Formats: sequence, structure tokens, C-alpha cells
Amino acid sequence: MENQSLKNHARVHPLYHYVLTILILGSLGTAVTYFIGALMDGKNINLAVVLLLMAGSLVVIFMLVRLYPLKAQDRAIRAEENLRHYVLTGKLLDQRLSARQIVALRFASDEELPALSVEAAENNWSTKEIKERITNWRGDYYRI
Repeated sequence: MENQSLKNHARVHPLYHYVLTILILGSLGTAVTYFIGALMDGKNINLAVVLLLMAGSLVVIFMLVRLYPLKAQDRAIRAEENLRHYVLTGKLLDQRLSARQIVALRFASDEELPALSVEAAENNWSTKEIKERITNWRGDYYRI
């Protein structure tokens, strides 16, 4: 497995991000097209509505299938990083840090984490700013 860095740390799951995305968008596009055609012809409107509702439901499911595990993972990362920071400094992470900032800080080495977390909280750095300031990248190979 290749070492992670700022340039290659984003996780892409081809089956989900490419294949399923195309299938879902294709279904939605087809349902919208069928619905418009049914309205123009005045025929099969009930079927068109059902197809549109089903395609819309698939889009919602598609988004939730990704968002729910990521939320759970973010909670786990927050707990892990709080523990790591406590072990390193004897203090919990600054309460001003957002979940997104803490998720970005997980890539910082043990040597960098305490100072970066303080600076990120004081300056309200974005996740991008935090990641750009990490010099010794700590990969996360277990994320969803």
C-alpha cells in the first residue's frame, strides 16, 4: 500500500463513486425524462410519478449510505484523537476545534499534533490549511 500524503490521501471507492453514481444519475435522468414525456402526452402520468419517486428515493438512499458511516467514523476519529492528544499532553483537545478540524488533525504525527491543534483552534484553520501544515504525514489506512 502506498504511503499516504496530502496529494493521495482522499479515498475513492470506484464501484461506489463511479459505477453506482452513474447508475443512480442515469435512473434519475430517465425518470425525469419519462415524467416530462408523460406530462406532455397526458398518458402514464401515475407510472411516471412512481418512477420519479423511486429514482428520488434511490438518490436519498445513495447519499445516506455514504453519510451515515462517515458520521460514525468521524465520531470514532474524534474519540481517538482526543485520547491521542491526552496521552501526548495530559489534556483533551481544545473544545473550539470542530469535528472536521479534528478529522484533518489525525494525519499529523505525534510530534506535530499538540502544536498544530493549538494553532488550528486559535486561528480557526480550515481542514485544507491544517493538512497543508503537516510536515510528517501519518496515514489513515482504515477509513471508509
